[in-house]
Formats: sequence, structure tokens, C-alpha cells
Amino acid sequence: MNDLLPFGAGAWLFIGVYLGSLILVGWIGYRARRENTLADFYLAGSSFGFVVLFLTLYATQYSGNTFFGYTGKTYRIGYAWVMAVHFMTAIIVCYLIFAPKLYRLSRHLHFITPTDFLAHRYGSSALNLLATMIMVVVLANFLLAQLMAMGRAMQGLAVNDPVQAYNYGVILLTTIMVIYGTLGGIRAVAWTDAIQGAVLMTGFLILLFILHRMYGPVSEATQVIHTSADALTRAKVAPPDANRLREWLSYVLLVGLAGSLYPQAIQRVFAARNARVLRHSLALMAFIPLTTTLIAVFAGIYAIAYFPGLQGAASDQILTRMLAEVQLHSLPGYWLVVVLFAAALSAMMSTADSALLSISSMLSKDIYGVFIHRRAGQAVLTRVGKLSSWVLVIFLVWLAIYLRDKASLIQLLDRKFDLMIQLVPAFMLGIHWQGLKPGPVLTGIVAGIIVALLLAYGDITAVVDGKLYGFHPGLYGLLVNLALACGLSLRATHQT
Repeated sequence: MNDLLPFGAGAWLFIGVYLGSLILVGWIGYRARRENTLADFYLAGSSFGFVVLFLTLYATQYSGNTFFGYTGKTYRIGYAWVMAVHFMTAIIVCYLIFAPKLYRLSRHLHFITPTDFLAHRYGSSALNLLATMIMVVVLANFLLAQLMAMGRAMQGLAVNDPVQAYNYGVILLTTIMVIYGTLGGIRAVAWTDAIQGAVLMTGFLILLFILHRMYGPVSEATQVIHTSADALTRAKVAPPDANRLREWLSYVLLVGLAGSLYPQAIQRVFAARNARVLRHSLALMAFIPLTTTLIAVFAGIYAIAYFPGLQGAASDQILTRMLAEVQLHSLPGYWLVVVLFAAALSAMMSTADSALLSISSMLSKDIYGVFIHRRAGQAVLTRVGKLSSWVLVIFLVWLAIYLRDKASLIQLLDRKFDLMIQLVPAFMLGIHWQGLKPGPVLTGIVAGIIVALLLAYGDITAVVDGKLYGFHPGLYGLLVNLALACGLSLRATHQT
């Protein structure tokens, strides 16, 4: 840690106390448990009020990727990434398609994981297993992106040994996260999310203040880019072409539909105290992209103007490079950046801990409890979930270190959405249309995944930057998926 600048002993003490307090919250959550059951550990007895539910949804949806990945993506493509504001809003719109009815079912039937709904709705072991594996793989990908963001946060501040800083950041922050998560379960995660969500909102406002104070209004940064001698740089503030507009629509559909099916978010729906709390939390979440995602886009625009020259994965470090520069100018700026850095760590850890807890719940209840040990008691399943968290984290920490300079954060996230969106018919259509049959749903998911993966990894000339004519492979897979699920279900209904 001595290689990290410009933080001094006081700053690292502040951050250290903050991180240590998270473990304390985990211990308090452990002491507050009412029973050693899956429902208590993973849903806290469905007792979340408005403030906790809103802040934990906020801290889960906005992550290290928002701070570093979105800033880096804006740095690479410019104003076109303002599409992120729209697709983050689309997630909330898509929640409203199924979340209210799913919540009512969960209260009546005591759902714990998203697979519980599928088991109730379709009664197909094969469908349950496939859907669970998709969600586990997707969340593992998502968790890996957060671990890499932790490392990038430290790496961007390093002077002498950025590689070691990245490794230390991944290992230390992940260890703290898994300790408080396995101690207190969803209570600890939600309570830390509430703290982290408040710090995160403050952090984004601080970021906007700092950038405006250092560099002036974003219009000036835009003008600097517009007058650049480099044509590629000028293109980042130019109006989008037809292909970029198609990509814009693709992101809105892909992220809106797939992002609303995050298992950790669905489990927070299950954990709401009542329908009114859920409704008000989602209503307020609809306004958050304007005060969070848009600020990350502005940060990327400032970076294009005043920090040119970064390429590839290095562009994901641009925010910490900017903050390091800000800290050198004044003492207030120094401490504002310390708070902002704590907010960035909060964003990464709050998203990662939710993903990890959700993975462990599915591995213990939907895999171990169904296919390995059907008679396992609640206490045994809870222990299996905690153990699986540690095993998974050890593997992903190694993978995050191995992939340090081999993948950008946005590339990691695109693939998970291509897979997750294949579950849209099973959840969003199945909850409203009782005529949807399990066999066709399973067939549709398999076909959709095959199409998406062939387009993503096949040697197809028309695929540019992982997209076919501007649209993500997952959307083409979803079209095939929907056609098979609906067509075969209607055929089966007519035959009977």
C-alpha cells in the first residue's frame, strides 16, 4: 500500500476504519439472526422497509462498473454512452412487468430464490437446473467484473508497482466482503448496502462538484474535444450514425430486460416488507440514473478532453488517474477525493456482496438441496451456502488477477446479458400467460443460448465489436427463444 499516492496515512486510516466497520456490521447482523434458516439468512424474514430496500437496490444496481466501467466506456466512444442513462432507466420499467405479481406470489408461497418461482410455475427439474446454472454463471461473471474493478481502483492510484496494487486491492477488499457477507447474510449485506448507498450517492455529487471546479462546465470539455486535431477524438462528440443508434436501442432492450432479472434484485423483491414499500422503492429508483449514470458519462467526457492517450483496458483506470490529479491541487480536494474513493469502493463491494450471496443461495438450495442431498436441513443448507461463497471467491480472485490486462469491464458485462436475457420468457411471459408450457420454454432457452453464443464467438463477418448490425447477439437469441416458446406452447394447447 505504500506505493499508492497521493493518499497519506490519514486517508488510509479513514478508509481502513470504514472497511473495518463493514465487518462490524456483519457481526451485528450475525447477532441479529432469528433462526438458522435459509429464509432468515437470505431474506431476513422479508422485513425490509422503504429506506433499507431503496438503498440496497440502489447500491446493488450501481456498482464499480458504473464508476470505472462507464467512465472508461465513455472515454472510448464519447457521448454515445449516454445510452447508459436510458438502459438503467429501462431496468426499472422492466421490473414493473413482473415484480409486483412475483412479490405477491413470493409472500404466499415463501420463495427464497428465483428458481422457486420457476419450480412452482413449470414443475420441470431440467428447466430449473438450466435456469439456475445460467443465473450462477451470469452472476459469477458479474462478480468477477466487480473484483476486477476493485483492483483497477487501486491500480489507477499506484506509482511504483501498479500490478501489486491491483492484486492487493482484489484480495483485501474481497476478503472483507466475504467475511461480513457470510457472517450476517442478507441483513449484513443490506445494512452495509444502506451505508454504501448513502456514501455512493454523496460520492457522485462530490465527483460532479470536483470535475466542475477543476475543469469548468462540461460544455467547455466538449468544445476541447470538438477542436482536437485527432479525427477519432472529434468523432466522440459527433452525432451518432445509424449503426450507433441501433446499438443504442440494443443496449436499452438488452440491459433493461436482462438487468431486471438479476437474481439478487429479485431476492430483494422477495425481502420487501409489503407491496407498498416495493412500489415506492422502484418509483424512486426510476430517477437515479440522472444523478448517477449521467455523472459517470460526464466524467468520461472530461477525461477525453484533458487525459488523452489511454487505450483498451487501461481506459477503465481513467477515473482514478483524474482523482490523483485533483488531489494535488488543494487540501479540500484531497479529502473530497478520499471520500469519493471510499464511495467507489462502496459501489464495488455492495454490488459484489449481493451477487455472491445470491449465488450461494442458489448453489445451496437449488443445486445441493435438490440434486445432491434432498433431505438436508435448513442449517446444513445455510452452511453449504456459506462454504460455497468462500470456494467461489477464491477461484474468482485468482481469475481476476489472471485477467488483469486481458478484458475490459464492459466486455465482461456484455456476455452475461446475452445469457440472462434468455430467461425473459420464463419469468416475464410465464408469470402472466398460463398457456406457456415448460417444454417449449426449455427448448427456447437452449436455442436462444446457442444462437447468442454462435453470433458472439463464431467467425461471422457481419459481426462487428460483438454485435450484428448494431444489435447484441442475445437479442437475436431472444427472438428465436420467444418464437419457439410461444409457437410450441400454442401448438401443444391446440393439440390438447
